[in-house]
Amino acid sequence: MNSSIFQKPVSIAVVIPSYKVRDHIAKVLAAMGPEVSDIYVVDDRCPHHSGDFVEQNCTDERVHVVRHVENQGVGGAVMTGYAAAIAGGADVIVKVDGDGQMDPKLLPNFVLPIVEGWADYTKGNRFYDLTHITRMPAMRLFGNSGLSLLTKVSTGYWNIFDPTNGYTAISARVAEHLPFDKISRRYFFETDILFRLNTLRAVVADVPMDAHYGDEVSNLKISKVLFEFSGKHARNLCKRLFYNYFLRDMTAATFELVVGFILLVFGSVYGAYHWILAIAHATPTPLGTIMLSAMPILIGLQLLLGVLNFDVANVPSRPISKYLPVKVKERLVGMAASTDEIQSQLNQEEKS
Repeated sequence: MNSSIFQKPVSIAVVIPSYKVRDHIAKVLAAMGPEVSDIYVVDDRCPHHSGDFVEQNCTDERVHVVRHVENQGVGGAVMTGYAAAIAGGADVIVKVDGDGQMDPKLLPNFVLPIVEGWADYTKGNRFYDLTHITRMPAMRLFGNSGLSLLTKVSTGYWNIFDPTNGYTAISARVAEHLPFDKISRRYFFETDILFRLNTLRAVVADVPMDAHYGDEVSNLKISKVLFEFSGKHARNLCKRLFYNYFLRDMTAATFELVVGFILLVFGSVYGAYHWILAIAHATPTPLGTIMLSAMPILIGLQLLLGVLNFDVANVPSRPISKYLPVKVKERLVGMAASTDEIQSQLNQEEKS
């Protein structure tokens, strides 16, 4: 759809995962601006039958309802929506929650960096305006801060914040290259996408926004997932370091990482062993033994800090959207379990 907001024609698709948001989704759909070409409401086996509700009460021809036979979680719903939007020929795909917390009027702010070619993926950040942070519940504020730090470390995007923010936009060409079958299906999917985007060297940008909290109930309990996510962050960190510093390329940081890790482990194990011996025999540890333990630890830490500094400076800065090859639509089959269902559903809607 052409819009005066953008300098060139662009097809914008909106994906709305629908699960227990029946009371709010009608207002969200009504607020979608004319710049949006298609809207995909993904009924993730909603117990409130939100898909049926949308079909019965929404007359907007841009709206397509896609249903899951089994609940796949918010990540699975978004991946299904991505697959449908790509098959429908979208240029940019925006993901908006159906609970009304995300203002559809901000959509051009998320799309513009992608259309102008200086970002591949954009996401909301509710922490830009410090005067509005007090609106966020204290536990959610604390949890977001902890998750943001873990996300920076595991994904390599040191320039972003507020990782649980679900207001996002992505270039469809970049989305085509995401491993849909490997991305987490539950609430970790937003962070998992960032990890996958880093392996593609995609540019991610934060978009300032305010949060709106009403009578909606969030299904994400940060206090419960903070520790659960820690293990997944550690796994992704190890994968990212291997992909970026050993498999894809080898730099000075690779040497620093290997040598620094070896020295740190050696110094720690050697020092702990002799410390235990000194306690067991009630004898003082020789100065030479202490130095032989302390020096490798200090040098190892220094080398690892060098790796950290390199990693911060190595945040992707060159957008890849225009350089990625365009995949044939048929190759989407298998990327999302319900792709065939999506296309069949859309064909039926077009005939009716």
